[in-house]
Amino acid sequence: MDDMEKVLVLQGGTGSEREVSLRSGANVTTWLQKVGYEVVVADPADPGFDLAALSEDCDVVLPILHGTGGEDGLVQGQLQELEKPFLGSNSGACELTFNKSIYREFVSKQGQTLPEGVVVDRQQFDSSALRRAPYVLKPIDGGSSIDTLILHDLSREPEPAYFDDLFVRHTEMLLERLVPGQELTVGVLHNRALPVILIQPPVGEDFDYQNKYNGRTKEIVNPPNIPHDVQRRAQQLAVQLHVLTGCRHITRSDMILADDGTLYVLETNTMPGMTEQSLFPKMAAADGMDMARLVTSFVEMAMGL
Repeated sequence: MDDMEKVLVLQGGTGSEREVSLRSGANVTTWLQKVGYEVVVADPADPGFDLAALSEDCDVVLPILHGTGGEDGLVQGQLQELEKPFLGSNSGACELTFNKSIYREFVSKQGQTLPEGVVVDRQQFDSSALRRAPYVLKPIDGGSSIDTLILHDLSREPEPAYFDDLFVRHTEMLLERLVPGQELTVGVLHNRALPVILIQPPVGEDFDYQNKYNGRTKEIVNPPNIPHDVQRRAQQLAVQLHVLTGCRHITRSDMILADDGTLYVLETNTMPGMTEQSLFPKMAAADGMDMARLVTSFVEMAMGL
């Protein structure tokens, strides 16, 4: 390209996933610069952050932001008002996928299978029937497995003080039945499914925040122990979720392959992690797209090329 676009990368932000976003943004920035783009980096958490001023002389914006303030539609709505080309889904699709309660309701109405679940406050949690069997308790509007409890064995349930603390941080949480099975995740790039990744945490442990980033979890691309037809079904499901929710450019959907072969939908992320350890770049690499090509495609998609 003779005339390289000037790219504004947004990273960091004020949400609980700030640290991951900083690493994602740094990795994307490094590769954009290697490819030859002129890059401006900004953090919405900085005092005096002014999106209109920052983006004015940039051709395109890549909001590499995770969680609250990043994937909830806030920044996307501002960029839409500024009529600035940007990577990722619009504000409506971000809002829909970000709130797990709204997402669950919408997706189940479209005929998709999800684990049985209910939104609870502290009191409702204590009396919920779902708590009488292995369960998952997670924030309605968070990611990166922060503040998520996966309980296989009820005898190992934390003390009440743990839950008191959790419900101070999150007034309401999503309580789901724990579906025994294997966790799969599938990225979608421009309406096309990337290879399936099987997530295998250390034996006897879960894919929690620590195991997501400490390198102990195995992430198996094109897993040989999952039949090809099941992988194809998972890819079709990821594309379906991407399209149904009105997302664009990139998403990553997580699902559980139950022991009986049913695929249970967990969630759809509108801005998957882009760190060197993240799943989305690994899928893209397995599909023959290295990080240089991937970040170039981000700019091209955002520009509508």
